[in-house]
Amino acid sequence: MRIAQVAPLFESVPPKAYGGTERVVSYLTEALIALGHEVTLFASGDSITSAELVPIVERSLRLDPTQPYWLPWHTLMLDEVFQRARQFDVIHFHIDYLHYPLARRCPTPCLTTFHGRLDLPELAPLHRHFSDMPVVSISDYQRRPLPHANWLGTVHHGLPGGLYRFHPTAEDYFVFVGRISPEKRVDRAIAIAKACGTRLRIAAKVDEADRRYFETQIRPLLDHPLVEFLGEIDDVQKNELVGRARALLFPIDWPEPFGLVMIEAFACGTPVIAFRHGSVPEVMVDGVTGYVVDSLEAAIAAARRVGELDRRRIRALFDRRFTAPAMAEGYLAIYRRLCRERARLSRDTGTPQPA
Repeated sequence: MRIAQVAPLFESVPPKAYGGTERVVSYLTEALIALGHEVTLFASGDSITSAELVPIVERSLRLDPTQPYWLPWHTLMLDEVFQRARQFDVIHFHIDYLHYPLARRCPTPCLTTFHGRLDLPELAPLHRHFSDMPVVSISDYQRRPLPHANWLGTVHHGLPGGLYRFHPTAEDYFVFVGRISPEKRVDRAIAIAKACGTRLRIAAKVDEADRRYFETQIRPLLDHPLVEFLGEIDDVQKNELVGRARALLFPIDWPEPFGLVMIEAFACGTPVIAFRHGSVPEVMVDGVTGYVVDSLEAAIAAARRVGELDRRRIRALFDRRFTAPAMAEGYLAIYRRLCRERARLSRDTGTPQPA
């Protein structure tokens, strides 16, 4: 198939450090190419890919010191995508809903994967208006706020099998990886580690929007002998940091759409202690990949017994459920369905197919 992948321009594909959506787009793109498909990637110019890269902006917007406004660049990207639309069998968007008005009029089938939360009130009227737009969720939980959207399926994220190395034994520390924000609750992770008398290593990004929260609420908690703040890290560093940890702490307090870091830990064989929010019960297997908890007290108790879990079983579950080839096959089934439906519609209406 000839497939276009349209990525956000905030990070490169893959990102240099933190970045969930662009990371998944990279894994999907490379897996599709490995399966023999022709992929064109619309992304920032500092992306690294086996696909044909259409660079919209020279470098990812978040790392550009001039801090350019995001909307003009994404508008330019959409114009480029739709000018080339007839070159593709399917166009796969990962940029929320900015493209909807143009996609509705596009001769090539278009698909949208949502990567964020969908419980924002303005999304309901938007999707009532664009009820024909084909969409995919990254967890069954994610789609609950929009039950009447045109859902074609759920495709869980997947990672390349060799990206993270299995670590059969652990060192004596916990790890928190992600973003410093109120909903990620790194304060809970610190409380768990202190209660257990175990070191906590924090590898996290601080967005400017969360800077005040970090300075006023979190920085004072970092001044403790058990707590080490590392900042952002790359995949190589994450492999060692997460892989050698006794457990990954995932003490979230928000409707998590997926939680990529959980399956990164699974790939290393590292158990996860996660609070029961959003997709957590869907991604986790309680008592196998870690523990799903409902309170700080339960999290502390789980952290104290996490060494009882079999790290090989955790990696085996990752290999069954969360690889990039499995993700690619899930999307290919949806792409083919879209193409069949568009072909049938064209026959019924006499509309010509894309060249």
